[in-house]
Amino acid sequence: MSDKPKKPQKLKARQPRGFVDRSPADIRAADAMMAKIREVYERYGFDPVETPMVEYTDALGKFLPDQDRPNEGVFSFADDDEQWLSLRYDLTAPLARHVAENMQAINLPYRTYRAGWVFRNEKPGPGRFRQFMQFDADTVGAPGVAADAEMAMMMADTMEALGIKRGDYVVRVNNRKVLDGVMEAIGVTDEGQKLAVLRAIDKLDKFGVEGVRLLLGEGRRDESGDFTKGAGLDEAQLRVAAGYHRILSYLWRKPLTIKVYKKYLRLWAKLEKLPAKIELGLDELEEIRKLVREAGYGPDHIRIDPSVVRGLEYYTGPVYECELTFPVVNEDGETVRFGSVAGGGRYDGLVKRFTGQDVPATGFSIGVSRLMTALKNLGKLDADTVQAPVLVTVMDRDTEALGRYQRFTQDLRNAGIRAEMFQGNPKDFARQLRYADRRGCPLAIIQGSNEQAEGVVIVKDLIEGRAQAAAIASNAEWRAARVAQVSVPVNGLVAKVKEMLAAQGAPMNQKHPLCPAGHLPTRGDRMAPAFPHSGNS
Repeated sequence: MSDKPKKPQKLKARQPRGFVDRSPADIRAADAMMAKIREVYERYGFDPVETPMVEYTDALGKFLPDQDRPNEGVFSFADDDEQWLSLRYDLTAPLARHVAENMQAINLPYRTYRAGWVFRNEKPGPGRFRQFMQFDADTVGAPGVAADAEMAMMMADTMEALGIKRGDYVVRVNNRKVLDGVMEAIGVTDEGQKLAVLRAIDKLDKFGVEGVRLLLGEGRRDESGDFTKGAGLDEAQLRVAAGYHRILSYLWRKPLTIKVYKKYLRLWAKLEKLPAKIELGLDELEEIRKLVREAGYGPDHIRIDPSVVRGLEYYTGPVYECELTFPVVNEDGETVRFGSVAGGGRYDGLVKRFTGQDVPATGFSIGVSRLMTALKNLGKLDADTVQAPVLVTVMDRDTEALGRYQRFTQDLRNAGIRAEMFQGNPKDFARQLRYADRRGCPLAIIQGSNEQAEGVVIVKDLIEGRAQAAAIASNAEWRAARVAQVSVPVNGLVAKVKEMLAAQGAPMNQKHPLCPAGHLPTRGDRMAPAFPHSGNS
């Protein structure tokens, strides 16, 4: 038996889990959306900056696990000098590194925005991807809460610039000083347990009061039988935490004054005077409330909401998120609120890791993909209005003829008309027209030897031709009718094409906003533990 050489195995085309290809329509819609966001940021005096997708792993912060290979949560690899590098998982940690590295050259306060791809090495699922786009804005070097108030106002202005009307969104603001004071009152000092408590409280809108109580204790088992480990509070802590949680459930999503917030906190703590940290947090919230009201933003734009948790370790003051309030139908056919599409807060200690100096900072992130989904639900997502190109067909293949066809194509392009010369096999002219039809081309330019001898070109209206051809019975009749085409002198080609495109209603001289590749998601979920103000979607 002879050994036959094995056929090489065909490579299987497959997409990595958690990553997606984007269509031209998706890309153009995202570009148009981000152009509107960028206009708002620029109007507020923010400037763009771009950082690389790869950072030294230690620059990403203590939020990574302490392992030989830091592969939990991030995509990492060792450099040739045996230093660990990671794909960035948000845009905030790289900004902190950039500011620290360029502190002497940067003019503080530093007001900047960035759009970019971020990567999460986590299990993908419905609506959760390993690569997604964020669009961030940050102010570094401004210690006062006026900078936080401005962030909340900019969030509101961004939503309205995107066509999300008042009442369909709200920017909700709380303060981590209040939440940290509550943790101290409960007697929770371990950072991991703090985060678990905050994540549990954050599930109020999802699981209700009883569900959160379970998560504050041993844990909660859902309808499918899956068990989520809880924060592990003991009975005494649980009673105190549950009392605070009852306050949240009562005040949740109601227009709220600081006076009322203080009243309920005092009742909960059974104190005449609240702890200093809580008082300071409430005072900062009151200042934000006054600033945004003075600027014309009412509680239908921006409101104080004690249920905003945002459990990231480095938030030190005001935290805020933009929630879309209009109902949508989920995968199960249930009508639900859309939820958060942007969030952030004050992180005064992040730059200090590099400099040893206090450098206050505040900022927020928009999840591009999640926000695009919201705009699609509202019918506000810009459609792909880019006109398919005019097709210059190829009737003759000699160099002289190809030169003429290329000149026609360039003349159209130079006039601001999207055009392409057919680059496939030109033997079968019908194939060229089928290509134009599949491409959605509005017009075809045709010049054979007879037209060339007469000094003319044929301009064929493919859109009108399709409509007329439906009423023609035979190929012979179709040829005789010369459906929807005109003959024009070569020097009148551009003018005639413009005229026919205008009659079709096609956009002319299109200019499309370009955005550097790179989240939107957003805050895809309201709590992305161990990651800065950012989001998956």
